[in-house]
Amino acid sequence: MKVLISDNLAPIGAKILKDAGLEVDINTGLPPEELKKIISQYDGLVIRSATRVTAEIIEAAHNLKVVGRAGIGLDNVDILEASKRGIVVMNAPDGNSTTAAEHSIAMMMAMSRKIPQATASMKAGKWEKKKFSGREVTGKTLGIVGIGRIGSIVADRAQGLKMKVIAFDPHMPKDLVEKIGVELVSLDELCQRADFITIHVPFTKETKHVLSHAQFKMMKNDVMVVDCARGGVIDEEALFEALKNNEIAGAALDVFAVEPTTVENCPLLGLGNFICTPHLGASTAEAQENVAVAIAEQMADYLLRGTVTNAVNVPSVSADVLAKVGPYTKLAEMIGAMHMQIAKGGVEEVSLEFTGDLADMQTGPITVSFLKGLFTPILKDAVNYVNAPLIAKERGIRVVESKSSRSDDFTNLLEIRVKTSEGENVMAGTVFGKSEPRLVRLNTFRLEALPSGPMLFVANRDVPGVIGALGTTIGSMGVNISRMTVGREEEQGLNIILLNTDVLLNKEQLATVQDLKDIDEAMVLDLPVI
Repeated sequence: MKVLISDNLAPIGAKILKDAGLEVDINTGLPPEELKKIISQYDGLVIRSATRVTAEIIEAAHNLKVVGRAGIGLDNVDILEASKRGIVVMNAPDGNSTTAAEHSIAMMMAMSRKIPQATASMKAGKWEKKKFSGREVTGKTLGIVGIGRIGSIVADRAQGLKMKVIAFDPHMPKDLVEKIGVELVSLDELCQRADFITIHVPFTKETKHVLSHAQFKMMKNDVMVVDCARGGVIDEEALFEALKNNEIAGAALDVFAVEPTTVENCPLLGLGNFICTPHLGASTAEAQENVAVAIAEQMADYLLRGTVTNAVNVPSVSADVLAKVGPYTKLAEMIGAMHMQIAKGGVEEVSLEFTGDLADMQTGPITVSFLKGLFTPILKDAVNYVNAPLIAKERGIRVVESKSSRSDDFTNLLEIRVKTSEGENVMAGTVFGKSEPRLVRLNTFRLEALPSGPMLFVANRDVPGVIGALGTTIGSMGVNISRMTVGREEEQGLNIILLNTDVLLNKEQLATVQDLKDIDEAMVLDLPVI
């Protein structure tokens, strides 16, 4: 079997693949046309961030069985198209956590002591000792936005520097965060109290511009902000205004909304109180070796033994089991993603009940798929079918399974109850035919919805005209509705409406829907596509 390494990879990765008995070609910097010409020769493809594995490349990859990303992010891989072709996509999500955390601390220290500015001044032949007076971090308050794996490492390092650490993370249980000596607060309180702020969240519709004009105006005038997570999480235009007007003291970015970043597309680079690096968060020899070893071992295991590890598009089960429970793993993942997007508060417990013939099947992969779906909206590529149960355990989430052979309404039924710090939601689903997943219950509402792709969820009063007004409004936006399902609760006079749309509604479009008469709530859902 042959493997192509198309991006720069630590040499140990190629050695592991060769020692396993695989034929390895290293051909980096290939233009898309060249990659398309040769990709059919290979069973495996190892990439980092440079190679784009598009639908066109996948179509030409007649023998490709696995794509391995040496790192976390998979924005450069068409995962849906790979899944359709039966190509496993796997990553190495744990190899650079320490490196990313340390880079954030380094940026904070460099900014507080004005090291880059002082270096530039000296190299220009100056000795401006008084100009670059800095600040101590000891005794200061560090605010962490996102206290997951990397955020927790940052907290540990900051506590070693004798800093007080507070954090905002709506998806983490309070008691779990407090166990590591961190105080969980609201985003507003964090902005008001922190002397330094660092961000450790993926880029999602929830985290886009999590720090913008309103948040910068809440902050202390001497606060310093660090982002080594993802571009677009900070509103760069708002950050520029805050720095330019001295509303905050400084900022340090390793990631940008547009990369590569230049003075032409990023005015931040012209400010004296701004420092930056070109996306170096994972760029240490140790991290690159870690991810190279991980992805090489995973790909060798899969190509030679069929063992799936850290795959983002297929559970780690045998082909026989997958054939039986596969449609239900897809259903579970969709329900998980939907649960997280409509939930309020941190998840504390999930209960899965398998009824009917489903109770006699191997249900472990279904539970894992649900957990992956649950965490994907908040963790993106950092979660997969292997680490999802571990993430649940790390977050203190209790997972309970039960089975019953009796199912009154359906041959098979999967009912999932999610309890959070602010309430609970219940969803139930089944599979029609051989592979048609359907959501048949949402709390007290009965319905028959396809929980797939971009959707709009609406809760409204059950009065005439709402559905017509909703359809007309969305149509006037140029958004096509491919499917509409209504759930009705006659006693309370309430409806829920689930619409499958061709594209996700943007914030302005959603606000227009929310303002319609008799609509109580509306939200956009971004679910896995079947």
